Formats: sequence, C-alpha cells, structure tokens
Amino acid sequence: MRLLFTSLASPGHLYPLLPLAVAARDAGHEVVFATADEFHPTLGSAGLEAASAGISLQDAVQRAFASENRTQGEVPLEEMGVAIGRMFGQVLPELFMADLVPLIEQRRPDLVVYEISNAGGLFAAHTTGVPAICHGYGRVTINDERETEVRERFCATGSKYGLTGDPQLGWGKPFVDICPPSLQDPAFLADARRLSMRPTGWSEPGELPAGVAGRDRGRPLVYLTLGTTMMSQAHLLTAAIQGLASLEVDVLVATGPAVNVAELGEVPPNVRLEAWLPQSELLPHVDLAVHHGGSGTTMSALAAGVPQLVLPQGADQFSNAEAVTHAGLGSRLIKDEMTAETVRDNAKRLLTDTAVADVVRKVAEEIEGMPSPEEVATQLPQYA
Repeated sequence: MRLLFTSLASPGHLYPLLPLAVAARDAGHEVVFATADEFHPTLGSAGLEAASAGISLQDAVQRAFASENRTQGEVPLEEMGVAIGRMFGQVLPELFMADLVPLIEQRRPDLVVYEISNAGGLFAAHTTGVPAICHGYGRVTINDERETEVRERFCATGSKYGLTGDPQLGWGKPFVDICPPSLQDPAFLADARRLSMRPTGWSEPGELPAGVAGRDRGRPLVYLTLGTTMMSQAHLLTAAIQGLASLEVDVLVATGPAVNVAELGEVPPNVRLEAWLPQSELLPHVDLAVHHGGSGTTMSALAAGVPQLVLPQGADQFSNAEAVTHAGLGSRLIKDEMTAETVRDNAKRLLTDTAVADVVRKVAEEIEGMPSPEEVATQLPQYA
C-alpha cells in the first residue's frame, strides 16, 4: 500500500506522526512524508522519503506579521487571534494544498495521513479523491474559545472544497488519537471516530549527556525546556533556572534555538545547559519535567511516568497544563504566577508528593496498554 503522511513543519506537529510512519514503512508499505524542506533532514534520519510541501511555521509567522511595526509581544491578544486563525486556518492549508495536489496526482497514494493542524492534507486528498485519516498530536479540546478563530477559518476554507464537519473531530474522518482516554476531552471521546494509539516519543538520534544513564537516582534530575519555538524566551528560562538551582537537584536544560544562551548569564554548578537533547531517550531518566506544555513534551512525559510542572505560553499549552493539573499529574504556573520562588516551591513539592507519583504511575500504565504504532500500522489498509 502507498501512504502519504503530511504535517506542518515543526517538531510538535511532525514528531508525533513519525512513529506510525516508520511502523508503516517497516510493515512493508511505501511511505512518503510531505512537509517543508527544512525538516527533510529529520525525515531522512528517520529513514523516510521526504517530499516538499508548504512552508515552515516560523516562515508563516513572519508572513503573518510582516506588515507590523510592532513586535509580536506588542500585538493585542484579539489581533493575535485573528492573525493566527488566518495563518493556521487559511494560509497554511492553501499553501500545503497547492503542493500536495500535484504530489498526490503523481504518486497516487492509497491513503493520506494528515495531522489535525494540517487540513491542507485533507483538502488535497478530498480534491483528488483519495481516502484520508486524521492524526492527532495530543489532547483535543472541543469548543475551546481560545481556538474559535482557527476553527472558523478551517471551516470556511474547507467549505470551498465541499467539506463539512468539525475540524476538531477530524472532519468526521477516522482519527488516530494518541492521548490517553483519561485525559482526553469527553466530548471528543463521545463523537470522534477514534483509532487509539500509544504516544511514542521520537527524537533525532543522539547520545545522552554524560552521567545521565546509570546515575545515582538518590539525587533528583530535573529536565527544563521551553520548546523550540519563538515562545522560548531567555527571561523565562532564567527565572526557572534560578528557582530549580536552589534545590538539592541537578538541572538539565534544553535551551533550544530560540534562546541566546549568553542572555542566561553564568549558571549555578548544578545546572547544565544543552542546545538540544534527545528528549524521548532522556525522559525515562528524569524525576521532574518543567516545560512549556507543548503536546509532544506533555505526552512523552506522561508515557515516561514523570511528574510535570507546566509553564504555558500559548497555543495548546494552556489546555495541556489544565489537563495535567486537573488529573493530579503535576502543577502549572501561568504568566505572572511564574517566579523563581514559585518554580522552586512547586518543583520541591512535586519531587516528593506521593499522591502525584501514584497518579503519574497509573497514567503511564494506561498508556502502556494502548495499541502500539506497529499494531495500528497493520490496520491502515482497511481505511484505504
């Protein structure tokens, strides 16, 4: 069977699809993965054939605010919502569709697997008469007011191509859902055509820093990351580092490409800065994850059985933070709540709270019982 996978070009959108794409290839299917060119080396490292489609999220953001004389942080939230809605709900889908339609006509896949934010994959499949299934990258929130603008733009663009339905339910298509049911939105569980799959962390091959594997678990190791996007800001990392470093722990920080490390200044001796870390390999070795609430990091920490302190900055990060705290898997600090002192106090509690540890263990066991990507790959032919 010939399969075309497609996602927006960012780790948070692309990485969740890679385990299924790799499993499908290993099962003997012909797999092509279409996304923006800058992520083609990543696809190559996963052993997948890459095809060009769309533009990166960073380029899309720059286009969305190209006419602004203000910085992104100076744009009011109501204006930001309109710009983001147009970017995700119209501009990106149409750019991807323009590249995917000729690709589909050339390669003639039997099935298109598109991630939930890349509706251009569905539009292109529908236009060319190819079956499609949706692939989620985390928790889905039905009727979240923060996503109204994006949802309305998706619906308006989809209607141009004869598509109706709720984008958050995958437009009624089969939906590969990697969120454990205990954390998923009940409305989504009730109405979506779910194909449950275990969230499986993926990161580019790399070695763990010296001293992580086989370390003495008597001294806690805290992993700190604010992701790889422009939301990762030096002053937030500085406050988090200060709070964590005051504890009797070791702190491993993934600074990411959006931070100028020089702005962090000199860090305490129990803090180690790394530009990049193989997150999926690292998480089983840590005792606490302090992060931005991106779906990939949230799901990977759940699967690894790690308590979480979430510091959301935007997008789906707020709903992920809410889910983590509501389930008793950790805590969150939002905007002005986040100081070095509050990070320290929350981290200290989460490292010793047995009630949190019990819930974390239970959810990790729930995830372990979900179907693997290999099992789901064997089911794909029935949707072609």
